[in-house]
Amino acid sequence: HQDFGRIFDKMQVKLYTEEDKVKEVVEKARAVYGTRDARIEGMTDETTDIYYSCTLCQSFAPSHVCCISPERTGLCGSYNWMDCKAAYEINPTGPNQPVEKGECLDAKLGQWKGVNEFIYKASRQKIDHYNFYSIVYDPMTTCGCCECIAAVLPMCNGVMTVNREYMEMTPCGMKFTTLAGTIGGGLSTPGFVGHGKYNICQRKFVIADGGIKRMVWMPKMLKEEIAERLKARAEELGVPDLPDMIADETIGVTEEEILPFLQGKGHPALSMEPILG
Repeated sequence: HQDFGRIFDKMQVKLYTEEDKVKEVVEKARAVYGTRDARIEGMTDETTDIYYSCTLCQSFAPSHVCCISPERTGLCGSYNWMDCKAAYEINPTGPNQPVEKGECLDAKLGQWKGVNEFIYKASRQKIDHYNFYSIVYDPMTTCGCCECIAAVLPMCNGVMTVNREYMEMTPCGMKFTTLAGTIGGGLSTPGFVGHGKYNICQRKFVIADGGIKRMVWMPKMLKEEIAERLKARAEELGVPDLPDMIADETIGVTEEEILPFLQGKGHPALSMEPILG
């Protein structure tokens, strides 16, 4: 009530334990989130002057500052631009604050003067800038609660991503837990970046480095989870077979194992300019 007294007086919490009822409620929840996601799809970063911060994770990643735009959702997957806007209206002194993006310093990489000034202050002078749209050049900081972590795979000239539910080895040579422990303390780590599952199919996902056409590996469970949106995005880009070109753990868990598969499929990443250098 202290945080949400502006919008209700009382609330009731129900816990469901019967599987059939749980499935019913989950479907209702998915429909609500689907409506939310559809609203954000009509917005772009270019036409939005106010982004929103999120500093909920600073208790364990002191220098991490999420800056959430319409086309760059929060890396935890819990917050998009609309969520942050609503949270700020409910609690104006909370962790979600408006950020005037200000002058565009680099449209390709996704860097703005107002955002830089905000994150420098909010990170306690630890981070003075980062880029929204790149995994290679000063990517956004990452905290340990991200849904996924993407990494550059130089041999394959592309990127992979792994969700936290996948516990096995990945082609970058690290499991999710090791990746999170390495880059998840609020650091900007070139070659690695945390992100939400929804962000994978957003139009600005690592677009400075080639976008989703660089995606060469992800766990099978993740590919199945985002299959519908991945297919739509691939068709939009004119590469309708892209989902079938992306390797998973059934193909291999090293770059050496997946490269022949990518070559056989004619993956677009292999004919793009070098991702590094």
